[in-house]
Amino acid sequence: MSEQKPIEILLVEDNEPDVVLTQEAFEDAEIANNLHVAGDGVEALQFLRREGHFANAPRPDVILLDINMPRKNGLEVLAELKADPELRAIPVVVLTTSQADEDILKSYQSHASSYIVKPVEFGQFYSAIEALGKYMLTIVRLPPRE
Repeated sequence: MSEQKPIEILLVEDNEPDVVLTQEAFEDAEIANNLHVAGDGVEALQFLRREGHFANAPRPDVILLDINMPRKNGLEVLAELKADPELRAIPVVVLTTSQADEDILKSYQSHASSYIVKPVEFGQFYSAIEALGKYMLTIVRLPPRE
């Protein structure tokens, strides 16, 4: 089997324990990736637009986006992303604790690729991230990078 090219992932998450769990799950699943982290929506948009100290940031193949964040929430980020012709093709997976029908509906109306509710239990969260990573590498065809 040929060596997989690492996928570039932008994780937009303000909860440090969830960031660490996500990193560990991708590593343990042996999913070739470069995981970049933005701590809130403002930082995520700066990364995506390659502003300031993110001038050399890679274009992510996929974005994992939490909804509940300070400064700019995930739904606001998603709406801005999908309104930007240069960014709208990047798949966005909403990965959040919110089970609210309104959040799910707004996410899909704003063109989220998927909506995943983070399992509360450690093992289930870990399994969900592992499955998501394998899905992104083996099943989904991601848009070509710029």
